[in-house]
Amino acid sequence: MYRRQIAIGALAAFAAAALAVSFTTTAVAQKKLTPVRAAYVPVATWLPAWVAKDKGLFEKHGLDVTLTPTQNLSLLPGTVGKQFEFAASTPPDLIKAAAGGLDVVATAGQALETKHNQAMQLIVRKDSGIKGPQDLKGKAIAAPTLGAVMHVATLYWLKKNGVDPNSIRGVEVPFPNMGDQLKAGNVDAVEALVPFTFVLLAQGNVSLGDPMMAVGDEVLFPFWISSGAWARANRPVIKTWIDSLTEAKAWMDANPKETRDILAKYSRLPPAVVQKVPFPTYSFTIKPEQLGVWVDVLNELGQLSAPVDKAKLVVTAP
Repeated sequence: MYRRQIAIGALAAFAAAALAVSFTTTAVAQKKLTPVRAAYVPVATWLPAWVAKDKGLFEKHGLDVTLTPTQNLSLLPGTVGKQFEFAASTPPDLIKAAAGGLDVVATAGQALETKHNQAMQLIVRKDSGIKGPQDLKGKAIAAPTLGAVMHVATLYWLKKNGVDPNSIRGVEVPFPNMGDQLKAGNVDAVEALVPFTFVLLAQGNVSLGDPMMAVGDEVLFPFWISSGAWARANRPVIKTWIDSLTEAKAWMDANPKETRDILAKYSRLPPAVVQKVPFPTYSFTIKPEQLGVWVDVLNELGQLSAPVDKAKLVVTAP
């Protein structure tokens, strides 16, 4: 009887010790997760981050990520270091913010616009008589945001084709409303992005091409930005962010059907559109030279308020 009590006591002590180790291990694991807040726009561009979140890849790499949707990229440079550690952005938004004195930098890549995978199209009515850039003189062009990447690319494309960018009138129109504005004749051309390009072209409108290709054959489009002070102090976190996105892309390649389900969940696009929308060309590394091209574009258009050093625009993984 005495031996049995000893055995039971030893077993209880072992169980208690094991439970304590379990609690300690869990607590340590939780402590190792670095909290990260990130802002995105609900379009397919940011799909790898949604996959990394839903499939536990951020946690696997030591990040506790909170994702917040937003509609206006141009407002995000002022939020990093305050509301967000990572935020979606584009070259003109970052470069103009830096020229204006904000300590904001690019930390990770996201999507490239390439001649083989184009997300943007400049679209006109079939009966508009507009055949090319020369025909756009004096016309109204709808842009999602004036001064942002798509409109900057359009202005640069016009200038490269001998058209004074000041000769056109830019009008801000949300993507979903562009078709109605084009049909009503309130604008002569629209700067459209997938999946809205599908709808516009299916309605019989005509594309003049992708103005982004005037900048180069492979152009940095949207990417991730952070506060410069935060980025310089947290390069290892940036590395885990990039590693998470890279693993998410590999998972996407191996699981196309479930990837589309995640796209539907976050984008809330109609099922038929979700099945057709092409994915961007993803690239999660980023180099100063990729932003330097856009510095030159903005300088040529006279849109920079101060000189910008491209070498200081990027703080990325070690």
